[in-house]
Amino acid sequence: MKKSAFSLIVLSLVIILFAGCHNTVNLDTPTPAAEPIEPVKKAKNNADFRVERYPVDKRGFSPVDKYLANAEPVQDDEEGSLNPYVLKVIEAYPKDGSYPYRCIKEKEYDLYNGVTQDLIYKGRVVAKAHPNNTRCSYCCGLTFEIFVRAMKERNIQKGLDPDDFNGMGFFDLHNLLQLWYIEGKGDSPQRGIVSYGLGKKIEDWEDMKAGDFMDYSRNNRTGHSVIFIEWKRNDAGEITGFKYFSSNSRGVGYGTEYFHDSGVSGGKVLRKWFRPARVGSIENYQPFDRTQIPVRRAYAP
Repeated sequence: MKKSAFSLIVLSLVIILFAGCHNTVNLDTPTPAAEPIEPVKKAKNNADFRVERYPVDKRGFSPVDKYLANAEPVQDDEEGSLNPYVLKVIEAYPKDGSYPYRCIKEKEYDLYNGVTQDLIYKGRVVAKAHPNNTRCSYCCGLTFEIFVRAMKERNIQKGLDPDDFNGMGFFDLHNLLQLWYIEGKGDSPQRGIVSYGLGKKIEDWEDMKAGDFMDYSRNNRTGHSVIFIEWKRNDAGEITGFKYFSSNSRGVGYGTEYFHDSGVSGGKVLRKWFRPARVGSIENYQPFDRTQIPVRRAYAP
C-alpha cells in the first residue's frame, strides 16, 4: 500500500473515533432557556447532590435574580431600615427544598462559602457558591447573602452605587463576612453590623421586627444564623420562641425554635446567647474605624 493511501486511511479512522467527543455549536443561534428539572424533594445534610446545572433563564439569571428583577419597588418603613428589603429578598427564594443545605466548612472553605451563587462586591467575588451548581447553602452563608442582596437592592432603588455599603471597601466586606460567620471570639452578625456603622444591637426584644438579623446558641452546643420573622408566645403573652428564615437541614425556608426555659418540649435556645441586630437607614450610618475592628484571616477571598 502506498504511503499516501495509508495516511489517508489512518486519518479517516481518527476522525471517526473522535467524532462523538465534540458537540457542534452554532454561535449565531441563541442558547435556549434551561428546561426545569425535578426539584429535590428532601435535601439531605452534606449529601452528594445532583450536579446538573440549576435552571436559569436565557440571561443566565437564577430564580432569585429573576424574581427580584421583576419585583415592585420596596416601600420603606418608618425608620428607613433595611428590613423591608430583607423581606423582599426572602420572598424570592424557592422554599420547596430545591435550594438544599450543605455545610462541610473546614473542608470546603477554599471553594465554597455557603452562598447559593457568587456574591460580587467592587468587581470581585467576596463569597463563592459551590461549584456543584446546586444552589446549596448553609445558615450564615445564606443570611449574609440576603444581607448583601438587600443592601444592593436598597442602593439601586435610592439611585446609589450598589457597591457602596457605608464606604466599605472590598476587604471591609470580606472581613464583615468573617465576623458574620463567627471566625473569632465574640463574633456575630450583630458585631459586624455595629462595627461597620450599619446599624444597632437590639437590646429590647419587644422592639424586634421581621427582617432583623440574629444568631443564637443552644444548650446542646450548636447554633444557628437566621433572620427573625415573629415571636411565639404563650397564653400569658410571654415570649417562648420565634419563627425565622434561614438555610436549614431541609433546605432554604422557615423554621421555629423555642427557648430552653420556655416550658415548650424540645426548646433548646439559650436566651443569654441570642444576639439580634438591625441594619438602619442610610442616613443613620455611622463612621467606622478599621483600627478598632478585629481583622479575621480565616481564609483568603
